[in-house]
Amino acid sequence: MAAPPYICDHIPLKAVELMTGVRNPLVRGYFDLSISGGLGAGSCAVYQRDGERLKVLLIDLTPGGYAEEVEESLGKGAPPLPEIVPGGIGYYFKAPDSKDNDAYSLLVRGKAELSVQLVYGVKGRDNAADVLALMKLIAPKLITPASAPSPSASASPKGK
Repeated sequence: MAAPPYICDHIPLKAVELMTGVRNPLVRGYFDLSISGGLGAGSCAVYQRDGERLKVLLIDLTPGGYAEEVEESLGKGAPPLPEIVPGGIGYYFKAPDSKDNDAYSLLVRGKAELSVQLVYGVKGRDNAADVLALMKLIAPKLITPASAPSPSASASPKGK
């Protein structure tokens, strides 16, 4: 686990600073893990403090994830996330021709969806590895037990 301080109560500030190159960023947002039947929802946006105050990172937790969407992206060649939370499925990537060093990660478990969108990454860093590492740090905190998929009817013995 990453050490405090945290932004938006769950995101390690040091990790954000390393992957965005922005020190002491402006931060907006919060997560409420008690809403949507315990699935939680919220977002955390990180901005540059100077200049145009561009958004550099967005982390979003929403109820209503769809594993089929993830499976489609994996089928198109997106690298899969390792198992971060039991029953979770996801992917991450960095566009090969990106000038902004952007990268993206998406994790779905049951009806919960967590995304990490690095809009402006640090040149020379492995930005895809950065979004993967941040997902590993935050998903166990933000993907609540309420999102655990229930056993499917097809898993029950037939004829009983």
